[in-house]
Amino acid sequence: MIFDAKSAETLAGLLLQINAVSLRPDEPFTWASGLKSPIYCDNRVTLSHPRVRTYLREHMSALIQAQYPSVDVIAGVATGAIALAALVAQELDLPMVYVRSSAKEHGRQNLIEGELPKNARVVVIEDLVSTGKSSLQAVDALRDAGAQVLGMTAIFTYGFPVASEAFAASNCALHTLSDYDHLLKSAESRGTLNAEELQALAGWRHDPAAWSEAFSAR
Repeated sequence: MIFDAKSAETLAGLLLQINAVSLRPDEPFTWASGLKSPIYCDNRVTLSHPRVRTYLREHMSALIQAQYPSVDVIAGVATGAIALAALVAQELDLPMVYVRSSAKEHGRQNLIEGELPKNARVVVIEDLVSTGKSSLQAVDALRDAGAQVLGMTAIFTYGFPVASEAFAASNCALHTLSDYDHLLKSAESRGTLNAEELQALAGWRHDPAAWSEAFSAR
């Protein structure tokens, strides 16, 4: 669910402007899964741009205050959301932890770094939601550690149906600052893509595997 439609398009424009999001429908990227994709999103780039970094900190903090006023702890998902979680926790004057993708193989073998009190009410911050699998692994880890996960917030989501289904099945609400639909609106308003390219981008989101197969078959 988008927190605010107007700011969602504004943020999408900022992400395009700083190349945190790149669109190449005629020369797609190859994801780790092997699928061809006309979009690549790397929100770590935002950390190098103070204006965008500030925008994210302020709007993510406002989102959490509006949706989860009872939050006790901010949790970032490693590694992409650690910095933003720290910025938001500082803004809200709250404790922060972060969740690894897997437990350390040495020392205390932590999966969750930081002090997490039992029954703490936690909001999880993610940088990007695609299928939702890795994001929800962090939610499960926090729940297993005794936390009450109020929900997840993220900078951006592709809006895949499989992700919506996964979050519903996990009983975890997801609120994002921007999404794929607002990204396409912003790209169209900027005039950076023609109608054929926009159509290709719209078609990819509905069935990425079929889109990748069709492109590879050209």
